[in-house]
Amino acid sequence: MSCREENNEDVRKPFLHTGSWYRMGSRQSSMMGSSQVIRDSSISVLACVLIVALGPIQFGFTCGYSSPTQIAIIKDLKLTVSEFSLFGSLSNVGAMVGAISSGQIAEYIGRKGSLMIAAVPNIIGWLAISFAKDPSFLYMGRLLEGFGVGIISYVVPVYIAEIAPQNLRGGLGSVNQLSVTIGIMLAYLLGLFVNWRVLAVLGTFPCLALIPGLFFIPESPRWLAKMGLTEDFETSLQVLRGFDADITNEVNEIKRSIASSTNRRTAMRFADLKHRRYWFPLMVGIVLLVLQQLGGINGVIFYSSNIFLSAGISSSNAATFGVGAIQVVATAVATWLVDKTGRRLLLIVSSAGMAVSLLVVAVSFYLKGYVSEDSTLYGVLGILSVVGVVFMIISFSLGMGPIPWLIMSEILPIKIKGLAGSTATLANWLFSWVITVTAPLLMAWSSGGTFTIYMVMCAFTVAFVAIWVPETKGRTLEEIQSSFR
Repeated sequence: MSCREENNEDVRKPFLHTGSWYRMGSRQSSMMGSSQVIRDSSISVLACVLIVALGPIQFGFTCGYSSPTQIAIIKDLKLTVSEFSLFGSLSNVGAMVGAISSGQIAEYIGRKGSLMIAAVPNIIGWLAISFAKDPSFLYMGRLLEGFGVGIISYVVPVYIAEIAPQNLRGGLGSVNQLSVTIGIMLAYLLGLFVNWRVLAVLGTFPCLALIPGLFFIPESPRWLAKMGLTEDFETSLQVLRGFDADITNEVNEIKRSIASSTNRRTAMRFADLKHRRYWFPLMVGIVLLVLQQLGGINGVIFYSSNIFLSAGISSSNAATFGVGAIQVVATAVATWLVDKTGRRLLLIVSSAGMAVSLLVVAVSFYLKGYVSEDSTLYGVLGILSVVGVVFMIISFSLGMGPIPWLIMSEILPIKIKGLAGSTATLANWLFSWVITVTAPLLMAWSSGGTFTIYMVMCAFTVAFVAIWVPETKGRTLEEIQSSFR
């Protein structure tokens, strides 16, 4: 008996229901040429990933926006440095609100519907910033952006993990972070040529393209299966794997996994997380996402122009764009490596590289305090600090950027994915806010001390990954989840 038959009265319909054309395509596939249907599973899944990747591009654009616009916004709206710091951090506050609701929204209306919900406040937020005449509209827009980004940051990696074949899941999952870095780079690049109001209008484009794109991709088959929509579940999976593919084994494995979990109508409570099969993957997911922030990456990205200025580089915005471009390349390399080397190795190499790079930066800033500004050594130390920052960002992009989100989407059991995913995402955004707010204050206190604190956290990350983080390479989501039972 199917889940649909057992719980017919509780079957939910996805917010964006576009299954009919998939069934039509499946029926007509035997009559149509191969050029008219999607038969290759990797092409089909890749098309879906590229569409939802517009969300993380929006995420990255929001992160990168504050760096090239700081001086202009402060001048035009007559803000103080603390007011602009508040503006920069409010996206994190909005994201925390979005994170709290993201899991429940994604469970109730589906992954695609959640992205639609996230796109609208993003667009409104950017327009509010563009037309702001005083700080109130500026702050409101930043909060709305953050709310949408908070939902996107949870839903996109989960959707990608749930649609991807196991042999491609690592690489496709890393596209999430690759898109974030592309968004950051675009904000840096466009910020060199347009003013802050035009840049805010350009920030609406990813979500304006995402909304129509959502109507052309299938809903997550695992979410459809959990909701008891058996026919839509099998149709969605068939489209993702290709109309000629045999999906029998995968269908049966997903059905067994759904059947072995507690009845989906049973509400998940925080008290249930005390069971080891739940607390261990939740602990790993939360700690990894917290450590991702405690390494200081958002402090560097949000205020990179100021960091380069303090290091003695006059063309700080151009240097910031160069760092953004390097970050894209490094994340692309990680996307290629993650299914070859595994998650754990990349995380260890990444966090160790960040620790060494931050040590170089910290020592450089400490020594600059004892050297004359007119000396050659002062200039050398400035260059050394910039090199350290660049290698820190490269190291982050190779592992600590993409992989914590990937692992979170892989290891959380489907029964607790909504609640646990929201909790992990909230923790990430909470500490992102802490880092964003404290970075300029810490830099004013001691640049060397700031980077020393970040270095210690990266060193701790190496130990945590080596002891606690499981390897998920080459295993299906169902196999990963069953290992915690």
